[in-house]
Amino acid sequence: MGVSQLEESSLLLDEKLLRFMDQLELLEEKRATLNSLIEQGWFSMSKARYSMGNKQVSALQYASEIEPLVCVRARTLDSGEVDFCTEKVKQKCNEAEKDAKSIEDIGPQEEGVRRRIKPKKAIVKASEEASSEKAPEVTPVRKSDQNPQQDPLKWFGILVPQTLKQAQSSFKQVIELSAEIATLQAAVLNTRLELKHSMKDKHILQEKASAAQLDKVAD
Repeated sequence: MGVSQLEESSLLLDEKLLRFMDQLELLEEKRATLNSLIEQGWFSMSKARYSMGNKQVSALQYASEIEPLVCVRARTLDSGEVDFCTEKVKQKCNEAEKDAKSIEDIGPQEEGVRRRIKPKKAIVKASEEASSEKAPEVTPVRKSDQNPQQDPLKWFGILVPQTLKQAQSSFKQVIELSAEIATLQAAVLNTRLELKHSMKDKHILQEKASAAQLDKVAD
């Protein structure tokens, strides 16, 4: 029984060691990919700053209120391992603001259609009065478009260079890859602990087997 248990323990130890080596190799590959993506993202951003100007791509263009678009969640599996995953945050939409926007957009359009029936002089006077009276109302509508959860590229303008889009794509991949690396690193640590326990169990079995052989020799 002691010899069979020792063989089983050795086989299990070999399997865990091979799994540990595979996890380390995969972790090294993912870390190299992470570093290259970060370098590529910063390089693309530097090219965008060179084409648009330093002041056009900086913290000055950030929104006044910023909320995360992606969050990282951790969960414990049945096996005891920890899994990290990324989830997109659902944008909070206020129905009252939507209705207000639709009313403000529809109102001036209907008035504009009715004014076309009037003569040209009346149209000019009406347009001047409408622009002078309703100028303050246009500003809140434009401010409401600055949703803190919108695409961050719009903070830097409508027509942004392709390099800035490439930088955003690289950093998005970095977020997802960081969650995968965190999960893999937790698995590596668990496998390392299992190896330590398996080594202790194997040493105990070896001591018992050697003691049994000595007893047989003594008898």
